[in-house]
Amino acid sequence: MPEISRFLGIVIAMFYKDHNPPHFHVRYNQYKAIISINDLAVLEGNLPPKVLGLVIEWASLHRSELAEDWKLAEELAELKKIPPLE
Repeated sequence: MPEISRFLGIVIAMFYKDHNPPHFHVRYNQYKAIISINDLAVLEGNLPPKVLGLVIEWASLHRSELAEDWKLAEELAELKKIPPLE
């Protein structure tokens, strides 16, 4: 699973040729979640509330880049790194 960003112990990744809807994977310690790119809803799993808030803030700033990486993943092309939350 290619890592596309990392900040504050949070790892953001995408799988190649993953199922729809477009989404990204989040890992934080023992927590895991799948977040929709379109509406930033949690599709699966859970995260501590503060971590979820940080992930949603980051994703809202980088939604177009996430969508671009999703398209690249569908084409099995190299994914682009996305800047971390600062």
